[in-house]
Amino acid sequence: MSTQLHTRPGNTLQPASYTDHTVEVAGLKLHVQDYGTAGKPAILCVHGGAAHAHWFDFIAAGLNADYHVRAIDQRGHGDSEWDKSAVPDYSYQRYAADLNEVVEKLELRNFILVGHSMGGVVSTVYAGTYPGRAKAFILIDSTISMPPERIANMNAVGNREGRSYADRQEFLANYKVRPAGSVAAPEVIGHLAANSGRQFSDGRWRYKFDRNVYAKRERMDSFPYWNKIKIPSLLIKGDRSARISPDIIAEVKSRAPQVEVSEVANSDHHVTLDNPHGFVRALQEFINKNK
Repeated sequence: MSTQLHTRPGNTLQPASYTDHTVEVAGLKLHVQDYGTAGKPAILCVHGGAAHAHWFDFIAAGLNADYHVRAIDQRGHGDSEWDKSAVPDYSYQRYAADLNEVVEKLELRNFILVGHSMGGVVSTVYAGTYPGRAKAFILIDSTISMPPERIANMNAVGNREGRSYADRQEFLANYKVRPAGSVAAPEVIGHLAANSGRQFSDGRWRYKFDRNVYAKRERMDSFPYWNKIKIPSLLIKGDRSARISPDIIAEVKSRAPQVEVSEVANSDHHVTLDNPHGFVRALQEFINKNK
């Protein structure tokens, strides 16, 4: 296990300090950011597609006084290794199995599981398939049933060459959060940009994710997994996002009546970036209610 301490200069939107760890799962080294604080109730955060653990840096700053927060880079993302096999496995079941192994190797028990976007679906598959470890589940603005046309578009995107940049400065100047619509502060976007690219063997700078995570994306209807989720659960949506609609909420609650819903103001899909303070309040209210 490798460890490296990261600290950030102070500002009004200061991301949390963390240590880097590496956990080997199914032959791949997966990167885990550990924000502390040891001995506190555990939170494990799972990012969305083409994203990485830094999506949680700002909420960790608001939580680590009361919780031991960690965030993982899923296979093919961030600073975790890519699946280099002839047919790379980026299925939801494989992501969930990875998550299960990480949970076991970190010896997490009675932890709070937080998943955003694709990571929310992965976390749903995990919670429905591997019960007994997580004590609560918070899903952030995920598409619970993905339409076929959207999957086809993702596959097409993944199968074509992505943009590349001559140097780090050009990468930073052109960085954008996808999907569009984020209202995050410039400091937040700048922080993500600084952690989202790297130089590849040809000398060009690109985003730190395997394009196969899109090329191999499969359609997932995660509603059936909610039949198996019995722990306290919260759906968090941004007030500007339409992903978690009233119909979606009704369907989830018909399968898991314990599910609660919270809408975070002044936020779109990327709730943890757009309004980290609002997200932290929603999480704390939910956890305090379900102690």
